[in-house]
Amino acid sequence: MIRDAEILSQLTDTIARFVRERLVPAEQHVAETDTIPEDIVADMKAMGLFGLSIPEQYGGLGLTMEEEVLVAFELGRTSPAFRSLMGTNNGIGAQGILIDGTEEQKQKYVPALATGEVIGAFCLTEPDVGSDSGAVKTRAQREGDHYILNGTKRYITNGPHAGLFTVMARTDPEIQGGGGVTAFIVEGDTPGISRGKADVKMGQKGAHTCDIIFDNCRVPAENIVGGKEGVGFKTAMKVLDRGRLHISAICVGVATRLIEDAVNFAAERKQFGKPIIEHQLIQAMLADSRAEMFAGRSMVLEAARSKDRGEKVSLDASCCKLFCSEMVGRVADRAVQIHGGAGYMADYAVERFYRDVRLFRIYEGTTQIQQIVIARELARQAAQS
Repeated sequence: MIRDAEILSQLTDTIARFVRERLVPAEQHVAETDTIPEDIVADMKAMGLFGLSIPEQYGGLGLTMEEEVLVAFELGRTSPAFRSLMGTNNGIGAQGILIDGTEEQKQKYVPALATGEVIGAFCLTEPDVGSDSGAVKTRAQREGDHYILNGTKRYITNGPHAGLFTVMARTDPEIQGGGGVTAFIVEGDTPGISRGKADVKMGQKGAHTCDIIFDNCRVPAENIVGGKEGVGFKTAMKVLDRGRLHISAICVGVATRLIEDAVNFAAERKQFGKPIIEHQLIQAMLADSRAEMFAGRSMVLEAARSKDRGEKVSLDASCCKLFCSEMVGRVADRAVQIHGGAGYMADYAVERFYRDVRLFRIYEGTTQIQQIVIARELARQAAQS
């Protein structure tokens, strides 16, 4: 559903050049300091990267799903930290409001997300609630025209500096599972919110997460997403289709970068009197990686086009997330192997990417959750046939 191929080509070319000339040279600095330079953040805002998938009427670029994944293929060719900063504004930070929010809520909050003036975050995971996301324990109790939120959210991307949270909280303790969960829009400076220390992670330095604690946090009733109690879990699930396709596209982009780095290294590194790229076992690893990357790219594009046609893509989105997140892990492993001892050294990007990509198999639904989603949908389809 590409609306203007020439304009899209200009956009992807611009982003590819920005990645190549600005982001890739800054990767090591980000890894060492755990911070994205402010001038780069300013450039990302100026380019409209915080509003890629936000509709134009709210200040974004309004990319279709297919257009978004084509851009994500380019953004994936550098450290995931850069995408993580602006990704929540385009994805889980804004999509809940865009999908189920009232027009007043969209007008009030989304434009600031589109420009990057405000960083958004999505608060679903809790200390005892991960894959079983319908078991939310954070409470929201009605008190007049406000709700009082109490609970802790965990591993919240951009939590340390987010100015707006979409929070899933249980408004009806009598209803078990997702049916008693409501989505709230909570401004970051609301009294009763505190933030835990930034998490120290295996990889993805520069992408920050932390606990978000709600202690008698008063939120206006008008800040319920869509103004309706009890449908927050459904909102969360709607957001995940787009998010899973986006992450899948990022995995493809990272795999592309890893293959390029491995090919370049193999062409220069000599053993047994010739470049190692001429050795068949090295060629096999490169060939397998390229074939798997191409398969992932094709899957993501097909699912994105289906979504743009208005088709239900939950099954295909899970298939993409399952395959692409596992695929990029295999590609990263082969890239390290091709680099040999050098691949274990921090001097080479493959060492960092090897750690960075491990997270893709966990967040936005683990590999095992994708398997369950896929199998359940297949069983449902069989029962209807």
